[in-house]
Amino acid sequence: MSDCIFCKIVAGQIPSDKVYEDDEVLVFHDIHPFARVHFLIIPKMHIATLSDCTSDQQGLLGKMLLLAPRLAKEAGLDTGFKTLINTGRGGGQEVFHVHIHVFGGGDPVRRS
Repeated sequence: MSDCIFCKIVAGQIPSDKVYEDDEVLVFHDIHPFARVHFLIIPKMHIATLSDCTSDQQGLLGKMLLLAPRLAKEAGLDTGFKTLINTGRGGGQEVFHVHIHVFGGGDPVRRS
């Protein structure tokens, strides 16, 4: 989608502080962190909301969820972390491209 900020990040049109990338997903630090560690896991394919997913995305969603603990541990969140998927306007979703927030580790450290 040409107006989707996450699609622009995937395309390299907008820079991001990448944590991980492969052919299907991109993981990058949130620009407005809730906690010391806060990154987003997004599919490279544009899917607006979790409600728009079908069984065709089952493997992709599983991959994204399994990345969360691995990357959280690599980021130093050894004792635990939180995940959040906002879905739809009523669910607080602001960017309409499926994404998983992974965060923890106390108060945010502001990046310059």
